[in-house]
Formats: sequence, C-alpha cells, structure tokens
Amino acid sequence: MVKVLLDPSMYHPHLSVADEVRKAAELGYRYLELSPRADFHEWHHRPKVDRHQIAEVKAAIKETGVRIHSFNPVFDWSSPDEEERQAQVRNWRRLLEIADALEVPLIATEFSGDPTNPRRSEAQFYRSIEELIPDFERYGLECTIEAHPYDFVEDNDRAVQIVRGVDRDWLNYEFCFPHAFHLGQGRRTPRQMMEYAGDRLRHLHVADVFDHTANVGNRYIVNPPGVDARVHQHNEIGNGEIDWDDAFAYLRERGYDGTVSVCVFGWEEDADAIHRRMRERILAELGGE
Repeated sequence: MVKVLLDPSMYHPHLSVADEVRKAAELGYRYLELSPRADFHEWHHRPKVDRHQIAEVKAAIKETGVRIHSFNPVFDWSSPDEEERQAQVRNWRRLLEIADALEVPLIATEFSGDPTNPRRSEAQFYRSIEELIPDFERYGLECTIEAHPYDFVEDNDRAVQIVRGVDRDWLNYEFCFPHAFHLGQGRRTPRQMMEYAGDRLRHLHVADVFDHTANVGNRYIVNPPGVDARVHQHNEIGNGEIDWDDAFAYLRERGYDGTVSVCVFGWEEDADAIHRRMRERILAELGGE
C-alpha cells in the first residue's frame, strides 16, 4: 500500500506549517511533504525554522495525527562553485537536524547544479554526498533524488545511473510525472522510464502536464527563440497529456508500495477540491493510506 502525501505549496502564502498540517487532516491526508517556503526551508538558503516553530508543528502533528513524512528541499549541492557548494552542504546539515527533530523519515530532493557544466556539477554532487553520508546515516534518513528541469542532469536514465553510483540502500530515485516530457524528451513513456529505474524507484511526484515537445516544439512559444529555459506545469490529473491508465497499470504490475506525493501548483482558487480528487484517484488506482 502506498502512502499518499500532500505537498501544500498552494497554501504556503496564507498558512503556517502547523496550519498546513491541520489542512492536510481536513482534506483527508495522513501525510505531508513539506516543499520550500521562506520561513522553513527555502531554495538554496539556510533553513529559517527555529525551536519555537518546531514546537508549534509538533503540537499540530499530535493534535491531528498527520505526519510530515518528507521534506522537499532544493539546495545547490552540485554547484560548480566550491564556496557555494560548501555553503549548501551546511544548509543540508541544518535541514537534517530539523528532520530528526520532527521525526521526518524521508528527504525528497533534486540534483541542482549547472546544465551548462554537467561534468563539474556531477563531481561536485558526489563530493557533497560523500560529506553528507555520515549525517544521513546518523539520523537514519532515506533520500530520493529527481532530475529536475535545468539540473545538471535532466535525463531519466542518466539520473538513475548517478544514483546507483552512490550505492547506498537509503539513497534512491524519485520519478516526477510533471517533468516526464523533459526526462524522456517526449520520446519515452513514464512506464519505460520507471521500468529503467527498477528497484531504485522509491518515490513519485504526481501531477499532470502538457507535452512541450509536441507540434515540433510549437506548443509553447518562448522568446527570444532558443532562450535557455524549461517549461512545464503541475496540473491536476486529466489536465495534461500523461497516459495515466498506462502509468498506474505499470505501478500495479510491479506492486509499487512506496510514497506518492500530490504536487499540483498554480490552481489556488480550487486547491481543496483538487487535492481531494487527486487523493481519491491515487487511492482508487493504487490503494494505500
């Protein structure tokens, strides 16, 4: 049975983390995946949460029974700039302390780095991992990594290979459906990419997306032509072009029983209804809690 997690990004502007825990309970979720927000863990910055906020979140967890199952931080631990890489490793260490304090068992993150300098970025990634292995193992944390658009690695198979290169049972791969057309360049299905990940596939981000590679790339027009940018969405299932029947069939065939995070962004006016429908669809397809 899968664990279905709520990414509360659409509530960040007006709810505290403690209130997002309560919102998850209101929507029927038992688990939360906390994505970046300025007052907790922020993109590429030292986490800003203090012991008083941690106490507030613990109280909300005790009150509702909802658990923060994962943090979803973005730290540029693969930066080609060595001073920046060292700063990001310090940010990581603080985040892992907070995860331990809140009994969060999973960190779901990204490769980051520079896609224009992938070789140097990959070397920096492995250097950071080597420095952080003792911290992850001391706290008993699991970690999954995705190849995000504009990371130093944006290809599904290459990302899986890099994860395997670390060779730790607790470090695995996350497949992000709304990034699927980047991960496979529009030529490979989610089934094919998840199959390649094999036993390293331990976490999913679920949202729909349109294929930016369709119609000879004219689905999205970005100016000036050739600008170095990545386009995608995080939509509700059915508002995009992922073949969900095939994707869910594959997950059932392999008996997937890992974590599944609902990460729909940009539809705040209908957030509650979307999150309820997304949870119901995933449970209907995969079972779980």
